[in-house]
Amino acid sequence: MKLAKGQIIEVTIEKMAYGGKGIGRVNGFVVFVRGVVSGDRIKARIYKKKKDYAQATLIELLESSTDRVETPCIYNSSCGGCQWQHIRYEKQLAYKKSFIEESLEHIGGVKDTVIHDVIPSEKKFAYRNKMEFSFSNRRWFLPQEMDNREREGGFALGLHVPESYNKIIDMKSCLLQQERGNEILLKVKEYVKNCGIPIYDLKTHAGLLRFLVIRYSTAFDEWMVNVVTSEECRKVLSPLSDILCREIGKIKTVINSINGRKTAIAVGETEILLAGNGYLEDKIGPHTFHISANSFFQTNSLGARKLYQKVVDYAELKKSDTVLDLFSGTGTIPIFLADKVRAVTGMEITKSAILDAERNCERNAVDNCRFIYGDIRERLSTIEFKPDSLIIDPPRAGMHKNVLAQVLALSPEKIIYISCNPTTMARDIGQMTKYYDLIEIQPVDMFPQTYHIEAVAKLWLKK
Repeated sequence: MKLAKGQIIEVTIEKMAYGGKGIGRVNGFVVFVRGVVSGDRIKARIYKKKKDYAQATLIELLESSTDRVETPCIYNSSCGGCQWQHIRYEKQLAYKKSFIEESLEHIGGVKDTVIHDVIPSEKKFAYRNKMEFSFSNRRWFLPQEMDNREREGGFALGLHVPESYNKIIDMKSCLLQQERGNEILLKVKEYVKNCGIPIYDLKTHAGLLRFLVIRYSTAFDEWMVNVVTSEECRKVLSPLSDILCREIGKIKTVINSINGRKTAIAVGETEILLAGNGYLEDKIGPHTFHISANSFFQTNSLGARKLYQKVVDYAELKKSDTVLDLFSGTGTIPIFLADKVRAVTGMEITKSAILDAERNCERNAVDNCRFIYGDIRERLSTIEFKPDSLIIDPPRAGMHKNVLAQVLALSPEKIIYISCNPTTMARDIGQMTKYYDLIEIQPVDMFPQTYHIEAVAKLWLKK
């Protein structure tokens, strides 16, 4: 039977794919479906047909998997914020481990590696310390909301529909953040709807309001509210800042970030301080970190300590060691390692991150870390020492091939590779295992209710 777009099929889900979808087969032809779990028997409608696979939408659950659970979130079936609320948590961890195993074997060509069971997150919900909500003047209505379209209009403040950049669900809460974060979300929504500030339009690029970014300090129980706009909005946002600080406790700072570019990213080119001092502080282990509006900081503060402790364990550090940390960000890993080694050098392409890293060293009385600003492809070759351990924590896309070549030329005794993407980790490690032994990998779950997984790999130079 040939499959066609629009066709309704019955299929049993056999396994889960990296990306969060389930995989079934119809006469041997692969079909991907969102919102399912292995063991489900479903009815689905095909919405995309390619040469080697099809994608389908779940329309009826015929037989439920034993690993399926009730979802507490009313938006779960339509929202892209998390994909796996319907899957038993222990099974989520098993799937995440399998993604690493399969990626290493099929992409990296690496077999028989020790991959430990995933270290679970202490919190299954309300674990995120940062949420980015999008404003829209073209609200995406859920099936149960269709009768309200005329009355409620096009305004939305919420998260994206999966696989879309312009379909925004209007949300009253998100279970991945603390409840006070949801109070902030509702208060901003109420103010904006009442005062009529124009929403930024992704098609015409007219309007002001673009994003609401809410950050939370787990250690100090304080909040940052950052409203990202296309132009400065001090006059209309100052009253909102006053309302938030007066009516919702624990808000330490409110910021208006200006992003005049057409790119849809919640990062400002400039910042207007509306309340407070413009930053939060949070802790990883005993160390305190300065977090500004554009700072990178692990979104699961409690999980970050487990992740960094595994880095320490794998590096087997000595007081006489020197460490090089590529993609060092705001200095979290260098500072976490500092008291265990002679010196740490961090390398980072973002100037504001370097400034935060230096500030964080001062805040924690750390004097044996230094940071090199610039593109790692250009700056790595200028390193005048051979580190005992090399820490690599690249972005989701992994290492650029030129950086990887320079890493192998540098040939440190130990490489600790941290990754949030099993596929690019497998690609990079596949190249490194020509010269390094992959000793073991420890996955750490930083993102419950999603398919994402963080992992730490231990590689030692071959003798």
